[in-house]
Amino acid sequence: MCLGIPGQVIELLEGYGNQLALVDVAGVRRKINIGLLDEGPLEPGTWVLIHMGFALERVDSDGAERAMGGLELMGQPRDADGDAS
Repeated sequence: MCLGIPGQVIELLEGYGNQLALVDVAGVRRKINIGLLDEGPLEPGTWVLIHMGFALERVDSDGAERAMGGLELMGQPRDADGDAS
């Protein structure tokens, strides 16, 4: 299992062998390689899980929200005893 960061496709980028998309990742636009997705073409608005610059799978908005919630839990501060608060 790998850590996937959710992002929403904004637009498909011309050239690059049709393998790049501009994706909104937590408010930041990034070029992401979509060549590993095998389920047909993407459309703007599609949610994907990203790992190391590659979109690995499509998810719905609920799946994207769950993934972001998991990431937020991992970044939760700890108290002086090392316990998650």
